[in-house]
Amino acid sequence: MKRIICGCMAVMLVATAFRQPLQSDWISLFDGKSLNNWKVGENASTFSIEDGAIVAHGPVAHLFYEGDVQQHNFKNFEFKADVMTTPGSNGGIYFHTVYQEGSWPKKGYEVQVNNSHTDWRRTGSLYGIDDVKEVYVKDNEWYTEYIKVEGKRVIIKINDKTVVDYTEPDNVQRQDAGRVISSGTFALQGHDPKSKVYFKNIMVKPLAD
Repeated sequence: MKRIICGCMAVMLVATAFRQPLQSDWISLFDGKSLNNWKVGENASTFSIEDGAIVAHGPVAHLFYEGDVQQHNFKNFEFKADVMTTPGSNGGIYFHTVYQEGSWPKKGYEVQVNNSHTDWRRTGSLYGIDDVKEVYVKDNEWYTEYIKVEGKRVIIKINDKTVVDYTEPDNVQRQDAGRVISSGTFALQGHDPKSKVYFKNIMVKPLAD
C-alpha cells in the first residue's frame, strides 16, 4: 500500500511540475506602496505613488522593473496592468527592454498608452510596428492593458478585446536594431510634463520558453 501511495504522489508531483500555468500563477510586480524593485535614471521625480498606483507625470523618464521575478528577464509571458490616462496624455509599456539611464529605450517594443494625445497611434498599438487608430477606452477611466508574447507572436488586448495580433518575420531587419523579439524586462513610460498616466495591478505570468 505504501508503494502505491508513494507512486501516486510521485505522479502528482511530476504532473504539477509540467502543468501549464493557471490563472492563479499571476505574479505581482508592484506592491502598491513603493517603487521597490523598480529603477529609474534621469528625471526620477516623474514617477510617484498615489492611491496605490504608479503615476507617470513629468519630463521624459522610464521606470524599469529590476526585481527578482525571472531575474527581471522575460522571454515568453503574459502581462497585464490596469491603466488610466488623463486628457491629452501619452505613455507606454515596454517589454524585452533593458535599463537605460535616459532618453527613449533603444531595446524592446513599446505598447502604446494614448487615448487623446496628438500622436495618432492609440492605446494598444505595438508602436511603429502594428499601430491602432481606433480609440477603445476613455480618459479618466481605468482599463486593463494585456500583452502576451510567445515565440515571435505578440497579442495585445484592451479590456479583453484583441487589438493587435502580430508575428515578427524571421530575420527581420529594422533601422532601430533593438526593436526585435528577444528577452528583457518591462518599463513604464513618462512621456512629457503635460501627460499624466496611472498604472496599478501590474502582473506577469511567465510562460515556458
